[in-house]
Amino acid sequence: MSEKLGFEELRAKYKDVLSKAFATNNIDLLDSFTKNTNEVDRKAAMDQAFRDKLLELLIDEPDTLENYVCFCIESCRRQMVTPTMPVVLLGDIFDALTLNKCEKMFTYVENGVNIWKEELFFVACKNNLLRMCNDLLRRLSRSQNTVFCGRILLFLAKFFPFSERSGLNIVSEFNLENVTEFGGDNSSNLKDSLEEDMVVDNEKSKLGIDYNLYCRFWSLQDFFRNPNTCYNKLQWKTFVAHSGSVLSAFSSYKLEAVELQKAKLNRLKAVNNDIEMQESNKEQHYFAKFLTNQKLLELQLSDSNFRRCVLIQFLILFQYLTSSVKFKMESQELKSDQQDWVKETTSLVYKLLGETPPDGKRFAECVKHILKREEHWNNWKNDGCPEFQKPKPPVQSDTTDEVRKSRKRRRPVGDIIKEYEGQQKSYMGNNELTKLWNLCPDNLAACRTKERDFMPSLEYYMVGVDRDARRTSCGGWGWRALRLLARRSPHFFVHTNNPIGRLPDYLDDMVDRVTREVAANAAANNANGDSSGNTSDKPMKENTEEEITEEQMEADLIKEGDATDIEQVPDSTHAGEEDYDKSSRTRLTMISPSQLDAVSSKLADWKKLATKLGFKDDEIQFFETENATDPSRAKNMLQLWFDDDEDASVENLLYIMEGLKMADACEALKNAK
Repeated sequence: MSEKLGFEELRAKYKDVLSKAFATNNIDLLDSFTKNTNEVDRKAAMDQAFRDKLLELLIDEPDTLENYVCFCIESCRRQMVTPTMPVVLLGDIFDALTLNKCEKMFTYVENGVNIWKEELFFVACKNNLLRMCNDLLRRLSRSQNTVFCGRILLFLAKFFPFSERSGLNIVSEFNLENVTEFGGDNSSNLKDSLEEDMVVDNEKSKLGIDYNLYCRFWSLQDFFRNPNTCYNKLQWKTFVAHSGSVLSAFSSYKLEAVELQKAKLNRLKAVNNDIEMQESNKEQHYFAKFLTNQKLLELQLSDSNFRRCVLIQFLILFQYLTSSVKFKMESQELKSDQQDWVKETTSLVYKLLGETPPDGKRFAECVKHILKREEHWNNWKNDGCPEFQKPKPPVQSDTTDEVRKSRKRRRPVGDIIKEYEGQQKSYMGNNELTKLWNLCPDNLAACRTKERDFMPSLEYYMVGVDRDARRTSCGGWGWRALRLLARRSPHFFVHTNNPIGRLPDYLDDMVDRVTREVAANAAANNANGDSSGNTSDKPMKENTEEEITEEQMEADLIKEGDATDIEQVPDSTHAGEEDYDKSSRTRLTMISPSQLDAVSSKLADWKKLATKLGFKDDEIQFFETENATDPSRAKNMLQLWFDDDEDASVENLLYIMEGLKMADACEALKNAK
């Protein structure tokens, strides 16, 4: 209880000092009085003192409210009250004033938008400002206080940044609560209730409006408030029918008649009065209020502003249906015929807007520009509403350097070529290419030099390299070892019943085999040297893969016990031989005529084998048309394969046919000689 009394006494003292300071506009007096108090207690008591003083001003001195809020803002900057206090005072002021006085007071809020965006006030006051503006909007009528509502919305747009998601319709929701109610007696003819006739081209006629057109016209509002219903097949047909009736009514009734009638009435007035009336009409603000009474429809159709409002609703709906919206479902997409209808109707709507006075064509162009800008906002929302940032200005120094480089005079290309030709060189337009092209006059000869053969011997790469550098588990070393084995080893293309488990294990096994072969060849050379008696005088000749004959290799493999599961396949590429000819293939590689006849007679499904060997469909068709029987076709196909393919061999053919499960052909090839 004592603490409460202490706070009440402190608040009363602050209120007295605040009254004196505000009356004399001396904020230093208030600042000096509150220095010796705890900050928390001081701000709480001072906030309440400001609100109490405001109640007195609302009754006695309402003209000083703006100055009082400014005094509170300065107190916030001196850390005497909480930063939210100015907006709290404004909220209390708007709650206590009438709407006319609120509209005048809101001018102060609009002019102080830069104050509310300061770092001290923005974070603390943005929710309070938003709540204050929403409370005002609830009190206002959108039809009678249209300008004031627009001022509040513009203020919020200026106050909050573009990327403020709280003020955005992120998921593209529609105001489904905005329901347009209409109805009436469907047996009555609406044109009978009108007392005035519309004059068209100096002839009296009546615009016939029945209950059917009335219902179709106002039914369109359901589609305008919820465009997603247009993606329903049945609803789309209804929308197309209603739109056709309404747009036909607009097209059949031109508004020039109203303009002519007004012109006749204005002739009776003085010229000065006519000018003053036109100027007042230009300055007048207009807001379309939809009144759905049956008897008003004919007057509404003859009103240019009402007609423009309805036509713009069509354009907004069409833009949504045809644009890409992030939160649309996959099924919400127009078909091609629907898109064509929307395109044609859009052109008709723009035509009607151009024909609607006054300044129809200019108004239609403005609408196009506004909808074009709306597409940019839609794309911005699809991208997640990224924050807008001003582009950085270009650095002046970089710009001047680029200008200087562009202005630098280049040497003519003809002079450069002429200079190089004098030195018997070629100019390629690039320094590196020019240097490379002039290394050797004959490029083909340069490619044939021994320095460009970087392939090491099999023994050196597999055995001679240090064990640390030779790591079978290393991908780089293993890849090079496999390529070298494929070029220079008889152990790579073999037929075996033991599948390869892991690649490092396979490479370890190949290293051991090559090591044993090198040791065996070295022992054989030593034995030959001892028998000839020249071992002391002749150096031991280095053995390469090309110098090891097929008989020696086969004998070594038999000695090591590997002949049971390995068939030797000689190297068909002959790496290291420059002039290679297909006639130099060994007997095991080429196929004999008897073998060719035997295997061809057993190839019933020769097309399957041809596809596996790499022949295309047109080549297979050629074999089929050029030969009468399947054996002759298979023989022609195999003969071409052995003549043209470098990898063609009897062993490879057996391996492929076994994979295709051609057992009879494999048996015939093995038995033939």
